[in-house]
Order: sequence, then structure tokens, then C-alpha cells
Amino acid sequence: MTNKVVITGMGVITPIGNSIKEFWESLVEGKNGITYNDRIDTTNFQAKIAGLIKNFNPLDYIDKKHIRKMDRFVQIGLASVDQALKDSSINLNAVDPFRIGVFVGSGIGGIETFEEQVKTLIERGSDKVSPYFVPKMIVNILSGWIGIIYNIRGPNLTYVSACSSSLHAIGEAYLSVKNGIVDIAIVCGSEAPIVKSAIAGFENMGALSKNNDPNRASRPFDLNRDGFVIAEGAGAIILESLKNAQKREAKIYAEIVGYSHTCDAYHITAPDPEAKSIIHAISKTIENLDIQEIDYINAHGTSTPYNDKTETYAIKSVLKDRAYKINISSTKSMIGHTLGAAGVIESITTVLSIYHQIVTPTINYHTPDPECDLNYTPNKSIRREINIALKNSFGFGGHNVVVAFKRFNY
Repeated sequence: MTNKVVITGMGVITPIGNSIKEFWESLVEGKNGITYNDRIDTTNFQAKIAGLIKNFNPLDYIDKKHIRKMDRFVQIGLASVDQALKDSSINLNAVDPFRIGVFVGSGIGGIETFEEQVKTLIERGSDKVSPYFVPKMIVNILSGWIGIIYNIRGPNLTYVSACSSSLHAIGEAYLSVKNGIVDIAIVCGSEAPIVKSAIAGFENMGALSKNNDPNRASRPFDLNRDGFVIAEGAGAIILESLKNAQKREAKIYAEIVGYSHTCDAYHITAPDPEAKSIIHAISKTIENLDIQEIDYINAHGTSTPYNDKTETYAIKSVLKDRAYKINISSTKSMIGHTLGAAGVIESITTVLSIYHQIVTPTINYHTPDPECDLNYTPNKSIRREINIALKNSFGFGGHNVVVAFKRFNY
């Protein structure tokens, strides 16, 4: 017997809000979170904008004695988890710690620490490298900290699949709850890549937008899109078996009803133009669902030329005529690309859209692309019935992940 899996808590730290309430209001408003990048010296970079978190104080969430041992990606991740647990009203002291799992996704983990400590090594010598260098940098350390702080002793895993990392984490957590391995799963996606080395790498491969107008650079599906805008952020979602959630009379945002993942087996960065593996992932995710109930897709929608047209092609290939009757939007148009954190943050957008029955927009959409001819919900939110919504995430290495969420009927 398998369990139904529901979402009972969420939390975010993003360029457009450091709480679920602020994030949702900004999404509905179509607020732009892209700004000039004052975090680093951009003199020698073509890309001078980014999606930056504002007004974040780790002391609001984390004991002061721990902060110096934590990279920024850990700090913002823990903040989102703190919010999600409070939102869910779970009393962790009343739960068997072996029946809770932690599932985290991050693409590059503690890259800020890595850059700082390599600089220290080169300029000051090996004896000046911090003893916390490795445990601050490694990608799995966020999941470790969640276990330590909250005394969670069940499965504790980190998924690294580039920009699909945290949607993989949601999918694998879903399977663990569905199959009875755990009753509760804490899922977190976090990324803090606003450092020179990351920006140089993405810029030199031609992935970043060359447009430094913060109000026009991140423009998924627009004919004039020319690359993504790098961003930082974190999100957390609490998954529970329906039985567990109902037992404690929890608020339920939505249900997870499908998950699949594939690999393009094509190229280390470029998507397969025939989208065979994306098509397979979408098809497997919805194979037990009524296609007529799919009303919304939160797209990967990076604002890169090839991703957006490939994703559009895949959606049309699977959904046929239904593709033209649904709404699609890209959260990245507002916050930029949070890399490995995108899957969870954008799943929160998707779940809130179902919960409130509102589709948030793709902003900065002005010039239609003949190869991207679906309804991308341009520039303004709309209210519509949403029964089932899909979330797509794709990552370097050819990773493709799709998760289906459904409106929960009490």
C-alpha cells in the first residue's frame, strides 16, 4: 500500500521576498527582483546585474555560535527550513526522529567559501586556510546541519544535478513518503553563487544575458532573450503522508501526484533539440493523470535561446492541443536563475498558484517568438481554475525532472 503525499509547510529566501507572504505578493504583482550587482566588483565583467537577496540577517534564524561555520548557501537554506517547519506547525519533539527525512538539492554548494579559501591559500599560505573550509564548502553540509539542528535521524541526502538538483530532491522525498520509508520529509533547495568565479564561468560559456537593463534582461520565451540572469535564493517544502497530516489536522497546500526524471545523453550543457528525454519525463509524470485537468506549467524557462524553444516543443509534443489551453509562466523572469535552488523555489510558486488559483506572470515578455507560441501569461497574473500543475527543471549534464502537483480537496 502506498501513501498519498501532501505539502503542509513552505519557506523562502529570495530576491523578491524573505517569507511566503512577501514572496507570493511579489509574484502576483509581477515584481522584478533583478538589480545591479553590488555584491562584487563587476568592473571586469560584462554581466553587471543579478538576483540578490535583500535584508537577510542570519541571526534571525541561526545561533550566532554556528554562523561562522556556515557558507551563505547553508545560512539561507536553514532560514527557509525554519520558516517551513513553523508554517507546517509540526512538533518535532512528538515525532520519531527516524521517521523524518531530509532531502536537499544544490548545484554548487559552498562556492563562496571555496573562492575565499583558495584566495587565502594563494595569498597567505596553507596555514591560514580555515579548518572549517571543507565542512563549509561541501554540498551535503546543509542537509547535515538540518539533521543536527532539528535532531532528524532518518534518511539524509543531497542531490547534485545542476539546475534540476532541488526538483530531484522533491521527487525523491515524494517517493520516500509515498513508499512509507518516512512519514515526513523536509526538502530544501539553496544556492548562493554571487561570486566572481561562478559569474566568470557562466559568462565565458555565453550563458548569461548581455543585457544590463535589470527590467528587461530576464525575459523567458521572448524573441530577444539572450541568456539567464544569475541569482541566489533558497526554498523549503514539508512533505507528509496524507494520513500523518490529517492525524494532526495540518493545513494542506496541495498533493504531489507524479514524478519522473531522465537524461538527455546528448551534451554537457546544450539541450537535445529533439527533446526526446524531456518528452519522456513529462509523459511518465502524467501517465496516470487526466490531461484535461492540467491547467498550468511552471516552466524551467531560463531565458536562454535554446532552452525555451526546446521546452516549448516538448510541452506541445506531449500535451498536443491541450498545450494551447493551459497557462505557462517562468518565475525566473522575476528572480533570475537560482541554479540548484530553482526546483524548490519554483515549486513553491506552483503550489501557491494552485492554492490561490492564480497564475503568476512571465514578466519582461514583449516580443513573441514564432518558435515559442504558447500562452506564457505575459506580464500580468490571471485568476483561473488550476487542478493540476506541472513543474519542469533541467540541468547541465542533460538532467530533466518533472513533478506534478494537484489541488487538494478536503
